[in-house]
Amino acid sequence: MNGFDFPQISPIMFSLGPLDIRWYSMAYLFGIIIGWILLNRNVKKYDLKLSKENVEDLVFYITLGIVIGGRLGYVIFYGGAAFWMNPLQVFEVWKGGMSFHGGVLGVIAATYLFARKINYKFLALTDLIVLYAPIGLFLGRLANFVNDELWGRVTDVAWAVRFPNGGYLPRHPSQLYEAFFEGIVMFCLLNFLWRYEKVRKMQGCVSALFVLLYGIFRISMEQFREPDIQMGYFFTYFTMGQILSLPLIILGAGVLFYLFKKQRA
Repeated sequence: MNGFDFPQISPIMFSLGPLDIRWYSMAYLFGIIIGWILLNRNVKKYDLKLSKENVEDLVFYITLGIVIGGRLGYVIFYGGAAFWMNPLQVFEVWKGGMSFHGGVLGVIAATYLFARKINYKFLALTDLIVLYAPIGLFLGRLANFVNDELWGRVTDVAWAVRFPNGGYLPRHPSQLYEAFFEGIVMFCLLNFLWRYEKVRKMQGCVSALFVLLYGIFRISMEQFREPDIQMGYFFTYFTMGQILSLPLIILGAGVLFYLFKKQRA
């Protein structure tokens, strides 16, 4: 049989008495902490007129946006009837079940409110945030792998993985594909471009590129990922992830077109 057996990794990182600390929860925590550290360094390096207290408050707002938006997005877009039968499940974040698209909406709302609060340009803040968002995406996808969830479609490729929850059939490790493209590739590209003053001054450019690239990568990677069982396919071919990502490509491309056209004028 092709592929590898799923490694025996417990979804629980460690326990404190009756409290189980899961890799999934820690992925979000580590992503936020690492992003916080790099954000502080970036603000000082480029003198971006944000105080230490501003950065701390911004991270707090972003965290609320991620958790509230991501969880509500999952319930609305992917939850199915089970969540409406037992609405209290919405608070069980440690069990997994977060929507990137919902998280984006949550972060946008939180950032907009914070930008108004400190009288700072909204797109200047979003450009900073998206530089480090790929870190969370990378760690989150690794946590999905550990959780034995969101695995790929059945395949005969040599690197297939036989997931217990996937019926021990050889499947694409689609979580790792997404971790690479949505995490490593996006982080390197965005932070490479940020080094150029021309890009930094074009507020909204990095943000637009982030949503454009994410949309492209997500739609592409969904070709290897098994659709959520409660959702299946739409129009016999498209997944919910692809449908939700298409507007990101349109939005990102539209904003980039506008910015470059404005610069040339």
